[in-house]
Amino acid sequence: MKASARNQFSGIVNEVTIGAVNAEVHVGLQGGEIIVASVTKESVESLGIKAGMEVLALVKAPQIILVTDFGGYKLSARNQLQGTVTEIKIGAVNAEVDIELKGGEKIAATVTDDSVKTLGLSKGQSIMAVFKAGAVILAIKG
Repeated sequence: MKASARNQFSGIVNEVTIGAVNAEVHVGLQGGEIIVASVTKESVESLGIKAGMEVLALVKAPQIILVTDFGGYKLSARNQLQGTVTEIKIGAVNAEVDIELKGGEKIAATVTDDSVKTLGLSKGQSIMAVFKAGAVILAIKG
């Protein structure tokens, strides 16, 4: 798929929970990680999303929050994926940080240059990529 969202994860729907307005869709990635998407009930119905089908989960790079140390805190963001920094591209204001998950999937995060310095980011470093379920857009073939 050609889309402006840098992060495109192919996975299999493990579970769909339908609410009055929204639905929660759990997408299993090849490395065993789970991405949770919160989409409208109408979207689930119109796309025919159900357990066992393949979907593409899209997340824009600026929606990714990078965490190196939770400091004893827990976050409400449902998606917290552990990975390793593979590349840091510093720009005039913002940087792109590329992360590889254990299953080989890649995540691109756009953060400020100051955040790269504050977090002390470096290639090979272990890092958590965090994003809310509402930041995930689901797509299907067909």
